[in-house]
Amino acid sequence: MSTKAKMMHYTMKYRHLFKGQLRPEMIDKDTSIAKLRQDCDKTAELFFKPIPGIDFEPSDYPDFYAEWVESEEAPKEKVVLYFHGGGFVMGNARSHRNIVGNFVKHLGIKALVFDYRLAPEHSAPAAVDDSAAVYSWLLKQGYQPENIAFAGDSAGGGIALATLLKCKDEGIPLPGVCAVFSPCTDMTISGESHKTRAKADPCTPRGANETYLGYYVGSGDPRHPYASPLFGDLSGLPPTIIQVGDNETLRDDSTRFGEKAKEAGVDVQLKVWKGMFHCFPLLAPMFPEATEALEEVCQFIGKNLKN
Repeated sequence: MSTKAKMMHYTMKYRHLFKGQLRPEMIDKDTSIAKLRQDCDKTAELFFKPIPGIDFEPSDYPDFYAEWVESEEAPKEKVVLYFHGGGFVMGNARSHRNIVGNFVKHLGIKALVFDYRLAPEHSAPAAVDDSAAVYSWLLKQGYQPENIAFAGDSAGGGIALATLLKCKDEGIPLPGVCAVFSPCTDMTISGESHKTRAKADPCTPRGANETYLGYYVGSGDPRHPYASPLFGDLSGLPPTIIQVGDNETLRDDSTRFGEKAKEAGVDVQLKVWKGMFHCFPLLAPMFPEATEALEEVCQFIGKNLKN
């Protein structure tokens, strides 16, 4: 583990001290969702810095906000549909500008990132319905499925995988490739890592998974594939790359999904990074492991999109 990665791990684990709080944050049903969203947007605004050569433009999608993230050099016929993270309850296209812009800069392909409906106001499968709708819109704009990549982080990664299942069920042509960072795939929270990695995880506040996932499921079935893609029929999915850290409670959401997808005949590249934490590749180029992981993702996407 590199020195820079260790420093980042330490900073996230003890971030409450930098905020003047003696104890780590805890999330429960009394936690204000409105404040979480406000803090998420404020933090994104604080840390968002314009990325040279990357532009952000509103799209013409009519049903909810979606924006293009692109560079002048990006090919016109290829696109990444990006599913933002945020625990299913927060985050949006604007809050993810730094993340998606950095991803686009490394990948060399433009992206479309969008504001799917959030819980608890809208439980599953609202986010998946929105995602399938905006993907269908991309197809109607003339983009060929083999030139489209799905990509998403955390909750967005799980939504991306669930959207693949919905599209498959409805006969919508699937994209050429999918890349997910620490996806949340199991709303039943049955993975052993929720217990074994709880102390090691520097990113996930105590109670966050139970609270956020509970909001997302609402009164629905936590095992429904559009909520928990881990429990779906994974046969026929496109080539998929999964990057996850060993030091995160959601580790088994990735490993179990990857193993099940391989058994179903899917071309899956799954990598568990020792000592790494939630969605670490998206911090490239801050430390070597993040850069290496993101480069692997970019190579995988490039290899599996139509030339």
